[in-house]
Amino acid sequence: MRIGVDAGGTFTDFVVLHDDGRVEAFKLRSNPSAPAAVILAGLRQAGASADVVHGSTVATNALLERKGVRTAFVTTVGFEDILEIGRQNRPELYNLTPVHRAVLIPRELCFGVSERAYHDGTIALRPSAAEMQRLAARLKRSGARAVAICFLHSYRNAANERAVAKALRREGVYLCASHEISPEFREYERASTTAVNAYVGPLMESYLSELGRARGYRISIMQSNGGFLSARDAAKHAARTVLSGPAGGVMGAMRMARVSGYRRVLGFDMGGTSTDVSLIDGEPRETTEAIIDGLPVRVPMLDIHTVGAGGGSIARVDAGGLLRVGPESAGADPGPACYGTGNEPTVTDAHVVLGHVKSLLGGAMPLNAARAAAAVDRIAKPLKLTRKAAAEGILRVANANMERAIRVVSVERGYDPRDFALLAFGGSGGLHACAIAEELGMRTVIVPQHAGALSALGMLSADAVRDYSAGVLGRKDLESEFLKLERRARKESPGAKLIRTVDLRYLGQSYELNVPWPGTAFHREHKRVYGHSIPGREVEVVTIRVRAKVSTPSVRLALQKPTQPAAGPALLAEYGSTTLIPAGWRYHRDRAGNVVIQR
Repeated sequence: MRIGVDAGGTFTDFVVLHDDGRVEAFKLRSNPSAPAAVILAGLRQAGASADVVHGSTVATNALLERKGVRTAFVTTVGFEDILEIGRQNRPELYNLTPVHRAVLIPRELCFGVSERAYHDGTIALRPSAAEMQRLAARLKRSGARAVAICFLHSYRNAANERAVAKALRREGVYLCASHEISPEFREYERASTTAVNAYVGPLMESYLSELGRARGYRISIMQSNGGFLSARDAAKHAARTVLSGPAGGVMGAMRMARVSGYRRVLGFDMGGTSTDVSLIDGEPRETTEAIIDGLPVRVPMLDIHTVGAGGGSIARVDAGGLLRVGPESAGADPGPACYGTGNEPTVTDAHVVLGHVKSLLGGAMPLNAARAAAAVDRIAKPLKLTRKAAAEGILRVANANMERAIRVVSVERGYDPRDFALLAFGGSGGLHACAIAEELGMRTVIVPQHAGALSALGMLSADAVRDYSAGVLGRKDLESEFLKLERRARKESPGAKLIRTVDLRYLGQSYELNVPWPGTAFHREHKRVYGHSIPGREVEVVTIRVRAKVSTPSVRLALQKPTQPAAGPALLAEYGSTTLIPAGWRYHRDRAGNVVIQR
């Protein structure tokens, strides 16, 4: 038996794939203060030993809420301010009152070491034993539980990082070095990624240790790149899990779209706390330049854009008298007002007021309509609106927020959303999909079978994946560097299929594009992304990458006879989700059990 587990902000989803091919899905209320307890309860409910792929939010939440462990940063002397300085990029160029970007590691916990490697990897200065002893003493006095090490040019020669790491390991702290986490060109991004890994790593390690008490379950963790890795590796490489749950949703969306005969879809995953959107053009888009809450995390990730808009997003009237929705969320505790414990008006409360939802979990969780109405009235009164108009306004503002997110992964990437189908999932996705599709000019919406737990189902469709990289800027011996990575990959992932890619750029450019090796697709990809290419210009290799992939058995869903088309308006209430089909749309259930809605 195999089990996929997606820990969301409001519900934790479980999808059980039985030996006979049956698929069973159920949900439990999340507990942000004790997420492992909910996972263990769900595994007990599943009732048998199994292989488990888990989408964890431990690293994500610790990063977003700045609740990681006290972490120290060790770098080349003179570069102690790198995390504070960052880049010269200004995300809010015209904001006269920008908010200062908070760093993970305060300046007093940043320590310099007298060492130096040149850009070609030549070691010019090695740290002395006496200096490493002094560093160990300073770290002990600092009270740091984790240490991130990032030396200048260590991606070319990691000898000094290895020496310092070896000296500090006896101190008993969680320790990670940049040559193990992100051995790539650009010291700030490499330092930031290593710092993120150290900041959340001990929490992930503790969480996985708690899950390890579930005997009979072999637990793997979903990565941000759409594959999974062992719990042991996830504890060492926690930065690779910051988009763990959403990545499962992308894999599930791709799987269900293909079964329905669609290869170009925009994934729209609306849960209780946030909405995650992605673009799938045959395959999901990937990036190594992700920014998570203002922090660069330079590891391979699916290109997912997240906004604070979900069923639990709180509506309010701001100081200027305008209606706002999110990013604050009622979450699982206390939850929307209609859950019976909260008081704040949320998107879910607006749906209850409008009669779109009366209960959750197939009727097992009735909703309190009176509390929802009272909460929405708190919006209606200051805006001088009727209760119904206020509820409709909440939904329109939430839709606008999510529509902008979809434009980020489509229009801003050079794609026309009208060329895609909108595949909506998550507990709330089907309630908003048709309205958003209309605004974007899209004509097809797909709500997949098991939409409320598609991320957990997608995790069962994922492969075991490990990524390896090496910064090679200015090097000519690429084949030997590829072979080094591949030897390591074969040792750590026996029997894996190895895939080579490279990060290329025109000589003089500042950023790269990742293409399959040997890079013949670079000019074509450059034209697609930037609108032009320069075939006669010299191209340089910045980073080489090897992906080791071990395929897992695909989830075989039972096919069924398609239903006859029917017209909206209609509400389709299922165990984990509800779909709202307005007038002017027709729908049917296809052979895969997916609801296909067309304008």
